[in-house]
Amino acid sequence: MQDNAPTPAPEENDEIVVAAPRRSTWSEMKTAEDWWAIWIGGGLLLICFLAVYLSLPADFAEQLKAAETTGEKVSVHSPLKSWLGKPGSWNQNPLDSLFPAEKSNLILPLCVVFLISLAGFSLANKVMGQSAVKFGIGFLGVFLLAVLAYILTGQDVVKRYNLEYALWALMLGLIISNTIGTPRWMKPALKTELYIKTGLVVMGASVLFSRLLTLGLPGIYVAWVVTPVVLISTYLFGQKVLKIESKSLNMVISADMSVCGVSAAIATAASCKAKKEELSFAIGLSLSFTVLMMILMPIFIEALGIDPILGGAWMGGTIDSTGAVAAAGEILGEEAGQVAVTIKMIQNILIGVTAFGVAVYWVTCVESKKEDSQIKPDAWEIWYRFPKFVLGFIVASALFSLLYTTLPGGDLIVPAMVKESSKVFRGWFFCLAFVSIGLETNFRELAKFLKGGKPLILYVCGQSLNLLLTLLMAWLMFSVFYADVVKEAFSK
Repeated sequence: MQDNAPTPAPEENDEIVVAAPRRSTWSEMKTAEDWWAIWIGGGLLLICFLAVYLSLPADFAEQLKAAETTGEKVSVHSPLKSWLGKPGSWNQNPLDSLFPAEKSNLILPLCVVFLISLAGFSLANKVMGQSAVKFGIGFLGVFLLAVLAYILTGQDVVKRYNLEYALWALMLGLIISNTIGTPRWMKPALKTELYIKTGLVVMGASVLFSRLLTLGLPGIYVAWVVTPVVLISTYLFGQKVLKIESKSLNMVISADMSVCGVSAAIATAASCKAKKEELSFAIGLSLSFTVLMMILMPIFIEALGIDPILGGAWMGGTIDSTGAVAAAGEILGEEAGQVAVTIKMIQNILIGVTAFGVAVYWVTCVESKKEDSQIKPDAWEIWYRFPKFVLGFIVASALFSLLYTTLPGGDLIVPAMVKESSKVFRGWFFCLAFVSIGLETNFRELAKFLKGGKPLILYVCGQSLNLLLTLLMAWLMFSVFYADVVKEAFSK
């Protein structure tokens, strides 16, 4: 053994090493995507709320008291409603979606949404050390594709078949990336995770905390019981049955498929020192199956007549990406979307726990005989790996639930804010994310990941187990044990 031997320079495909430098949470608040999702989403919610609250008439309290005795309804509206919008319905002429006959044209509202979104996301990119100019140029292209997706969604025949904007946004991106290729100038604006995380923070205001707590209890069974069972079973299946040589590849695929896709794959790859090509392989599998499941699962659920809430719980626990879960949930409806996203966020909490657990396992069991192991189990890893945007979602839900129940007229103010302003931004951010997913997915590049082989068999078998166990647990929790509680929560 050569104690004083020089350390060789890392090659391109060297293993990913988890170093031990202490990261600063304060620094990450300025440079991490999760935190910027909170800042942008929180800032928009604050603006949307103040716009409604400050526009209330001086005698609003008196109107509420009078309404209690007379039974008359008090109406509250957001002054931002006329300044924000998306393309509307049309039958034969697509321009009718932008220039409706009975309303003023939507060009100005679209420009306002574009400029506000551009300002927030450009600032985030600038502070995170990226070019705001290049992002702005690419963002224009991504936003125009999102506009086109909304226009296609508004066609009367398309609306009857419930083909939502998420599918059109995804298809537009896929067509471009798999034909002419995604233009290089658009690539700096393909911030899928930032868009979807920001949209989810904004979505928090529309999910009352009482409902979140109600969904959380059965959701914990779906996410925290099934996920570790599938993760461990898939890893053991790969090692004992398929005899996969690379334990790190086996572990990354298992975590990717069972927890929540790319984020879990990256966290787990760092914990088990996976090679870069192994991480790329796992992500490729995840992206391919995520696109398929996002499109096919809602169709399958509707064809079988499965309850949307149960369907949302099933998708939330099985579809890998948070953005894809939100897209699939939107197709099934508002309630299904809330259930799906809530369960996925509960599952996201396991990213840090999984990364830490894998690191401990790798040190104590896999590399216990290696003297050059640089992975050191650290309880702080749970905090560093924890998806911070979940905190933004929970805080937004708790805060606006508090305003809904305690603020005079809060049950009018908060719904008006959500329906007429914040929900508009949420829809746009989701649409931008789906366009980005399509533009980043090239089936020619991913084809090698879908060829036969043990890793593919591992993923298919593991995902099949995941689908079956999650459906069983979701049915028990949402249709048997907690059925009345869940229905009551959505009836309010």
